[in-house]
Amino acid sequence: MTLLIVGATGTLGRQVARRAIDEGYKVRCLVRSSKKAAFLKEWGAELVVGDLCYPQTLTGALEGVTTIIDAATSRATDSLSIKQVDWEGQVALIQAAQAAGIERFIFFSIIDADKYPEVPLMEIKRCTELFLAESGLNYTILRLAGFMQGLIGQYGIPILEGQPVWVTGASSPIAYMDTQDIAKFAVRALSVPETEKQAFPVVGTRGWSAEEIISLCERLSGKDAKVTRMPLNLLRAVRRFVRFFQWGWNVADRLAFTEVLASGRPLNAPMDEVYKVFGLDSQETTTLESYLQEYFNRIMKKLKELNYEKTKTKKQKNKKSPFKNVNSQ
Repeated sequence: MTLLIVGATGTLGRQVARRAIDEGYKVRCLVRSSKKAAFLKEWGAELVVGDLCYPQTLTGALEGVTTIIDAATSRATDSLSIKQVDWEGQVALIQAAQAAGIERFIFFSIIDADKYPEVPLMEIKRCTELFLAESGLNYTILRLAGFMQGLIGQYGIPILEGQPVWVTGASSPIAYMDTQDIAKFAVRALSVPETEKQAFPVVGTRGWSAEEIISLCERLSGKDAKVTRMPLNLLRAVRRFVRFFQWGWNVADRLAFTEVLASGRPLNAPMDEVYKVFGLDSQETTTLESYLQEYFNRIMKKLKELNYEKTKTKKQKNKKSPFKNVNSQ
């Protein structure tokens, strides 16, 4: 079985690639820049340059491929819109997979996408799910809530550096999951027939609100958070304003997703049956507490080492100073 992993340089995609390589699969990665994806080649993956937004590049990338794991999504730093990448690009990939006779197609969606038709990314994910289900491909859809990795930049670093932590609206409890654990489900689906032509929630051990995460970070870091609350109505006004400008369309679409995070409705789902189907042990899933504990332990240790080295260097400079004992002579 040869896998083509799309979006392999992303937070989730790289973990999927690593997991598949470790389990002995032959892995090919579709990348826009082979230079930025050099680490994947070092791990043992084959790189092929291509882009979802240029369908003509997909045909060659799919030669000899039996399975696609699709972790591609637009990024905040992309010049391309959510519509271009997450809809038009995905449609092109599914159509290319049909033409190539792909045997399995694993797609990552978002949990409860059907409940937010007014949010562009959620509606696009819902439509992509339907398009994939009607394509005739042998698919598996994994519906995610959020990545633990994203919490470091959102909460961990600002709290350590004394910067504001932004909270909007009624914080929705979100069942964040470590991308390494998500990758286990994606790769396991390839060998479990019961996952074919099915959709599953793949979420963390429990939902966490913004306030709970901030409190946990404060306890683990020993620092107080500077919480700044942005009224949801203000955010909506900003979104409406930037929609007037072409450069602001992508920004506005991303701001719309804040409506999901600030709705107060949980992004979570029961997972007992999912673990049974995939044959995985829920006790081996990383909890948010242990993930953040490991992060802060590592950072605090590093800060102590830097402080020690700084103090050591300062003492050595003082010893070498010719003016050290000038007052005693």
